[in-house]
Amino acid sequence: MTVIDTNLITTTAELAALCERLGHEEFVTVDTEFMREKTYYPELCLVQLAGEEDVAVVDAQAKGIDLAPLGALLAKPDVVKVFHACRQDVEIFLLRFGAVPENLFDTQVAAMVAGFGDQVGYDALVSALTGGHIDKAHRFSDWSARPLTKAQVDYAAADVTHLRAVYEKLTARLRVDGRLDWVAQEMAALADPASYRVEPERAWERLKLRTNNRRQLAIVQAIAAWREREAQRVNIPRQRLVRDEQVPEIAALAPDNAEALAKVRGITAGFAQGKSGQSLLAAIAAAKAISDEQLPRSERQRDTARASPALVALLKVLLNAVAEQNNVAPRLVASSEDVEALALDETAENPALQGWRREMFGEDALRLIRGEIALSAQGKKVKIVSVQE
Repeated sequence: MTVIDTNLITTTAELAALCERLGHEEFVTVDTEFMREKTYYPELCLVQLAGEEDVAVVDAQAKGIDLAPLGALLAKPDVVKVFHACRQDVEIFLLRFGAVPENLFDTQVAAMVAGFGDQVGYDALVSALTGGHIDKAHRFSDWSARPLTKAQVDYAAADVTHLRAVYEKLTARLRVDGRLDWVAQEMAALADPASYRVEPERAWERLKLRTNNRRQLAIVQAIAAWREREAQRVNIPRQRLVRDEQVPEIAALAPDNAEALAKVRGITAGFAQGKSGQSLLAAIAAAKAISDEQLPRSERQRDTARASPALVALLKVLLNAVAEQNNVAPRLVASSEDVEALALDETAENPALQGWRREMFGEDALRLIRGEIALSAQGKKVKIVSVQE
């Protein structure tokens, strides 16, 4: 493979010419560098692209540059867009262009299918498949600072350069194993724009709560939803607005004025009296006004039925056994939530009972639940044995 020197793209004309060439490639490797420490939304700084010969770093913050040609390239369905651990990159492009890149391929997901373990790191994958080495010297660079140094540009370009060989070797391996279709099924979820939308009303679910008080839970939900919307509005990280641990503290206090809000640890009088503080107090007041009949129930109150812990443990042994046998990451086959749901109700819709997962694990899981098979330790392996009536 002939490789030209890294090209730093700083104008729309240069970007358009690059994307025109890459638009004729079978696949293009893609990566981004961004900053998010001080903002809610990621601040796109660089986009790295590589094809058969081109290796380029696009300065997304160059004066006057229009990234529309990049958006057109990402929308081409006949060019595979190869990423590693693509979720944050895809989120950036969805925000910028209003659409998820067409024809995605994530080498981290593909590596899980190929037996490299859960969420294998890029450095480890490059080393395992190509023998290459990733220089980490500029991993924590401020990518928004200008001018960029040659070392920074070379570091950024190295990710997409190695990614070409990783993609080719992974796809060859998966083709031999007959698992390319498995990867395609996984990519369908990553290609769904809904996967990247943050619903403020569900923001409370990421919090660790210890209350069964329905009124307090309603206030927690209101505060979490307010925080998400307010962080978006002012474009700062949600934790800089109100920290996770402060949410239940505010809910427990349920303040109705700025003076009371300022008594919460870490909440200043200036914040409480300002626009954000006043809108927070309004959200709390609305939650306090909810009728008793409309109050939410905690997960512990809703989930009265519980799966047998012993059955869950047995299913997890089966999961690990079949994953080991097929050389695939267990978490890709079924999550802990999938296993617990299966143990609770094997007739309910479950990802573990769909597609290749059902063939590899789901059918045996159902048979185990029905008592048709058992698990046995033979040597240093767990084996599946039929149960004779």
